[in-house]
Formats: sequence, structure tokens, C-alpha cells
Amino acid sequence: MKKLLIGSLVGGIIIFLCQFLSWGLLNLHGSMTTYTPKEDSVLNFLNSQFSDDGFYMVPGYKPGLSHDEMEKQMKERVGKPWAQVYYHKAMNENMAGNMVRGLIVDIVMVWLLCWILRRMTAQGFGAILLTSLFTGMIGFLFFAYIYHIWFQTTDVMAHLADTVVSWGLCGMWLGWWLPGK
Repeated sequence: MKKLLIGSLVGGIIIFLCQFLSWGLLNLHGSMTTYTPKEDSVLNFLNSQFSDDGFYMVPGYKPGLSHDEMEKQMKERVGKPWAQVYYHKAMNENMAGNMVRGLIVDIVMVWLLCWILRRMTAQGFGAILLTSLFTGMIGFLFFAYIYHIWFQTTDVMAHLADTVVSWGLCGMWLGWWLPGK
């Protein structure tokens, strides 16, 4: 149990630090937060259009449209501008709370991985490292890459780098720490 807890704690911290570097100091995901000098005008306009917090796809479809009407609108929209808008009526500053929750989630993710690793028959360094990398790749493919396919995100390669580096370093740690029940 001690190996599982320490492995999870240290592994979670490794992933958290990699995320901190990627999103903060190295700004690998900067393309997802491109600046516009017209931000005040954009925000004022959005505030006059949206009454609720939400994620808006523009253009969208009115609720209740038939499948045929949706297909017709889709064909008419091809080649025209579109946008995704995450809109919030008020900005909340909760950096400390978000970071604590992020660290807890990272520790839980690594605990789940450790639980799986401890049940494997081959628990050598290489098997643990590859299992860790494959776990990270499953997450990357399931969320970041599928999302990129549909919405042409600009930071998919940064997510891939995050995955390989963070889960690789975590896998090296666990490959050293966990073997030998």
C-alpha cells in the first residue's frame, strides 16, 4: 500500500509540474489564447447577445430542426466563417483552487494507473514505462485528438508533447519505484 500511495503522490506531482511548465512557463498552448486588440468590442457585443454562461457553436442549429433541414443548413455553411465561444458573464479568479483540484486529479489518475500496474504480471521498468505512455496516449487520443479532428484546434501538437513528456517521466518514476511488490 505504501508503494501505491507514494508512487501516486510523486507521479501526480510529476504530471502536475509538466502541466505547469507546458501551460505556464513554456506557454506551449499559447495558440489557444490568441490576443485580439478588439477584445473590449468583442466582449461588449457577446455580453449583449448571450444571456447565460455556456459554450456556443456559431452558427448553430435551432432546437427541433429536422435532420433534412440541418443537412441543408450545413451545406449552405460550407466555406463560411464559424466560431466556438466559451462565454461567461463574470470572470472568477480561483487560481489556487484550480491548481489544488488539478493536482488532486493528477494524483488520482496516477493512483488508478498504479492500481492497474500492480496487477500486471510483468512489472519491469520497460513494461511500466510503456503502460504509462499508453495510458497517456489513450487520454490524448480520446480527448485532445478527437476534439482537434472536429474543431481544428491549434495546440494538438502541444497536447501530444504534454502526453509523451509527462506520462513518460511518470512512467520512468513508476518503473523505478513500483517493481518488487
